[in-house]
Amino acid sequence: MKNPKWHRDEIILALDLYFNPDRGSVDARNPNIIKLSQELNLLPLFTHKPDEARFRNPNGVSLKLSNFLAIDPSYTGKGMEAFSKLDKALFEEFANDRDRLHTIAQQIRSVLHNEPLLRSISYIEDDEATKLDMVEEGQTLYRLHKYRERNAAIVATKKKKVLKATGALACEACTFDFYLKYGLLGQGFIECHHTKPLAQYNTAAPTQLEDLALVCANCHRMLHRQPGVLTVNELREVVHSKNK
Repeated sequence: MKNPKWHRDEIILALDLYFNPDRGSVDARNPNIIKLSQELNLLPLFTHKPDEARFRNPNGVSLKLSNFLAIDPSYTGKGMEAFSKLDKALFEEFANDRDRLHTIAQQIRSVLHNEPLLRSISYIEDDEATKLDMVEEGQTLYRLHKYRERNAAIVATKKKKVLKATGALACEACTFDFYLKYGLLGQGFIECHHTKPLAQYNTAAPTQLEDLALVCANCHRMLHRQPGVLTVNELREVVHSKNK
C-alpha cells in the first residue's frame, strides 16, 4: 500500500532544506537529507503508515527535492517532474519569501525536538483545518496553538482577571455571555483563543495573558476555520456588520 501524500508541514521542511545554500547534493547519502528524513518521521501527522519502512526515508526525501528541481526556474537540468499541485503552490509561495519559510520551519523543528511537547500535541484531535491540511503554517504549529489555548492554569487566570475588570465573561468578538443566557449553568464558562500568529510561536516561551482572547464556542470555531488568517478584531467587525 502507498504511504499518505505529503502534508504542508513536510513540504515546508523539505523546501527549507532545498533553499539552504549548504544543502549539499540531492541524494539519499547526504547527511542533511538523512536528518530531514528523521525529522519528517517525528511529525505528529499520521497515525497510520502503510509502508512504515519506506515512509519518508532518505530515498523518498531525495525524490521530493528532485521534484523541486523540476519546478525551480533557476535550475538548468530536468529534475523529477512527478511533483504535486501542493509542491508547486508552496514552492511559488515561498520562493521569494524564504525568511518566512525558514522561520516556520524552525518553529516546527523546535516542537519536534521537544519530546514532552511533541507527545502532548499528538493527542490534540483533528478538526476541519487539519483534515483538509489548510493551515498555512502547517498542522504541527496549529496543534501547538490549540494545546496552548487549553492550558487550564493560564485560562483560569485570564478569566479571573477579565471578570475582576469587567464583571462579566463576554465574548470579545460577539459579546455573547453564557451566564446571561444560561444562568448558573453558564456561570464561569467561556473559551480561550490564542491570538499570536502561528509563525511567531516560541516553544520555549510561556503563554502570556495578553496572548489569549475570551471567545464563545461559535466564534472560536469561526476563528479556527481560518487559523492564522482571521483575527478576533476582524471577526468582531464581521459580526458587527451582520448585526446592522
